[in-house]
Amino acid sequence: MLFSAPSRRFFEEVDAGKFVLVISPVVEEEIRSAPDVVQELFAAYNQTARVEQITNETLELRTSYVELGVVSRSALADALHVAIATVAGCELIVIWNFRDIVHFDKIRRYNAVNILRGHDRIGIFSPLEVVQHDEP
Repeated sequence: MLFSAPSRRFFEEVDAGKFVLVISPVVEEEIRSAPDVVQELFAAYNQTARVEQITNETLELRTSYVELGVVSRSALADALHVAIATVAGCELIVIWNFRDIVHFDKIRRYNAVNILRGHDRIGIFSPLEVVQHDEP
């Protein structure tokens, strides 16, 4: 799998304190239908992750993403991931969803809505983009 090594490296860097995991009820719900190995990994980090809740502010921002054409209604959960992280003040999202989140045009549009709605920009990356790579 293309991202298995960067994913492992990402969690090694979490263990080393480089990143703080932030989860939400949306993440918890998605994990319920994930493969066993993902559920086990989530369980290992669940107790140390910062938990952010869904609030009226995050729901309003999610709605703005849809109304302003960043994503369609079929991607409400994806928009809510970004809204929760934005409202929580996260510097970045590390995620494996390339269709509705980690895409250069989507990132630009999420951040345009964030600025329009009075929020900071947020970095959105795949694990491959944020982990330390060994020098050749």
